[in-house]
Amino acid sequence: MSELIHEHSSRVFDRLGRAFVARIFAAPDQRGVWSGWIEFHALDGGPLLRTGTETTQPNRDSVAYWASGLEPIYLEGAFERARAAAPASSAWRKQPTM
Repeated sequence: MSELIHEHSSRVFDRLGRAFVARIFAAPDQRGVWSGWIEFHALDGGPLLRTGTETTQPNRDSVAYWASGLEPIYLEGAFERARAAAPASSAWRKQPTM
């Protein structure tokens, strides 16, 4: 079962100026190794964007340590990865490029 590990105070913005909060989640596998990913939640209630696995760590505390050190520039790159991975039918793919 996944757990919320950390919520970042900095926000990420899409091309239309919508704000997203970055939340790091993680879950252990059968061996006890934790995989962490980032979910971007639109503050206006829009669709959720999620990255693939961003880190694997030996325990929950190590994921929390990793998450606490993420800089805004890393979150911006992760947001773009999550956006690119969104299904083609998603509203994210239909946004005009500016």
